Amino acid sequence: MNWLTKLIPSMGSSKPKSKVPDGLWSSCPSCESVLYAPELEKSLFVCPKCDHHLRIGARKRLEIFLDNGFFHEIAPDIKTKDALKFRDTKHYTSRIKDAISSTGENEAIIIGKGSLDTMPVVVAAFEFRFMGGSMGGVVGEKFVQGVNEAIADHSPFICFATSGGARMQESMISLMQMAKTSAALQKLKAANLPYISIMVDPIYGGVSASLAMLGDINIAEPDALVGFAGRRVIEQTVRVDLPDDFQKSEFLLKNGAIDMIVHRRDIRSKVHGLLKKIYKN
Repeated sequence: MNWLTKLIPSMGSSKPKSKVPDGLWSSCPSCESVLYAPELEKSLFVCPKCDHHLRIGARKRLEIFLDNGFFHEIAPDIKTKDALKFRDTKHYTSRIKDAISSTGENEAIIIGKGSLDTMPVVVAAFEFRFMGGSMGGVVGEKFVQGVNEAIADHSPFICFATSGGARMQESMISLMQMAKTSAALQKLKAANLPYISIMVDPIYGGVSASLAMLGDINIAEPDALVGFAGRRVIEQTVRVDLPDDFQKSEFLLKNGAIDMIVHRRDIRSKVHGLLKKIYKN
């Protein structure tokens, strides 16, 4: 006990509990402005100061996008099995349990069946908080079931993709999902049904190299990082300095890799407008 604590006993007491509820305030990762949670939610989790698009969960993404926030979840109970008994610093099963506990989701993707301005749609949304949105066997299977549901209902299919790529703990099983999801999208195309891919920061690896870039229309949010390998890996491999905006959605649009950039507040109306032009029910 130091002399100040002896002089003023209350100085040594525990800090009084704050009357402000947890989660009421947050900060923008771009401009570091302090943001009031209810106001941030009204702005669809876009910073009102700098327009930075904050990352949001898959379930919240579907609630924002679909009419009245309502959707019927497709294949919610499929769970990952550790077929390879993989272990790095932790068992794969332990990593899955931790991801389920921290996110409340069973896997890194949610498939929802709902409506967009009364138009029936099937929507996939990746959950980046679940092991970096990595694509393993269950993610691929859920995606395919979503495509099959769209074909059965003769509905458009939409995907919000954010991922670190294929899941290394599943080795070739995860890499196989690139071909599996691509084949499912080919069936969707054969059924004359549109697929709109919306890329969300960040999107890399096997997901960007397959389902994310196969949309009839490829859209990205502003400043979203989209690529296959990371910037530092590319610079070290080709030994050149890359532009400051390399792999940002604006760079991709300028170089013809995507079709458009759409602000989060406009995504519902833009997608609905596109579907009205290219989709006949």
